Amino acid sequence: MNIKTILPALLLQSSICLADVAVIVHPSNSNTIEKSNIARIFLGKVKRFPDGKQVVPLNQNSKHKSSAEFNKKVLKKSPSQFKGYWSKLVFSGKGTPPKSVASDADMIDLIAANPNMIGYISATAVTDNVKVIGTF
Repeated sequence: MNIKTILPALLLQSSICLADVAVIVHPSNSNTIEKSNIARIFLGKVKRFPDGKQVVPLNQNSKHKSSAEFNKKVLKKSPSQFKGYWSKLVFSGKGTPPKSVASDADMIDLIAANPNMIGYISATAVTDNVKVIGTF
């Protein structure tokens, strides 16, 4: 094999790894949550962690790369589908979308300070201040 055939494959694989999204919670949170339930939390269908405590989901700003990745990989929706989903619920009075934060650092700070919050960040931004419960 020559480098011309291997290099594109390696670059594609590395870009896929860089696009991973880590779902994070407070380090004291001992809940195990399946991917389908993570999606249900962010779609407003689940309001409590499995242990019964309230769950407060946080989104990344829609311009953040992690937001589109999370929508695609976890929610199975495009950014416009996600926005439309919540617009319909807000208009009908049946829900309020998760609050958005501007950056991975802001997400980490908020979740590290509140055991009821759940959010997602770029997998490369994870610190010891939060606990990863899933990587997608």
